Amino acid sequence: MRLFSRLLARLPRDFSNFPERYIKRQTQFIDYKPPAGLPNYWSKPVRWRDEPYYDVHRPWTREFQEQNAPGVEQPEIFVQPLRKFPVLRGDIVEILSGKDKGKQGIVDYIVKERNWVFVEGLNVRHTWTNKDADNPGYIVSETMPLLYPIDVCFVDPTDKRPTEAEWRLDEDGNQVRVSLRTERVIPIPNEAYHTYDYKMKTEYVEEAKDTPATEVEKITFVAKAKTFEMDIMDQMGMKEERIPYPMFWY
Repeated sequence: MRLFSRLLARLPRDFSNFPERYIKRQTQFIDYKPPAGLPNYWSKPVRWRDEPYYDVHRPWTREFQEQNAPGVEQPEIFVQPLRKFPVLRGDIVEILSGKDKGKQGIVDYIVKERNWVFVEGLNVRHTWTNKDADNPGYIVSETMPLLYPIDVCFVDPTDKRPTEAEWRLDEDGNQVRVSLRTERVIPIPNEAYHTYDYKMKTEYVEEAKDTPATEVEKITFVAKAKTFEMDIMDQMGMKEERIPYPMFWY
């Protein structure tokens, strides 16, 4: 306390003789600009969107990457995806609205993030393109999506009538689809097991470059209640004799 009082007593009472830099500080803001003739830099931070925009293109395609590229604005999606989508590829559904109302068709494509169902040969939009004075143009057919369960309804394959379906557990603990109207189990079509490149597990033939299934099914790792260091020490026959210093975390 005495040292602080002595330092305070040494300070001058009149600050008129102080240098200018101690009385008024001037802050210089540096504006980074590009060289002459070049466009300005992007001032805002660019980052990927938190929630991707899902469309007919799948995430592994180039079109999906272009739609979700930084700086590309997309409309908001006000759809809550179903936790367990009951409709699969190969199922028969009935259209409830539009020009094809009442018709039944086979599901060819599904976008679960948007609850979209594409029915083969139904709800098709025809567009006349490249039409001018010298060229009659041509018609392009495009299957449009249908929203489940508003625009389409599940069809029970036993009697070909519309119904609602849900996932349940059978006696063996497997998940099956059950019709709420008839209480019958709806089998899963073979098209549902196709991969995105239209291959099936049962029809796949192993080649020379593939790893044999017997090698893949071998168990090479056994989980243990040990850390990585403890497991290595047990395998090498090492024993820890040091006593760690007691530490407490609150």
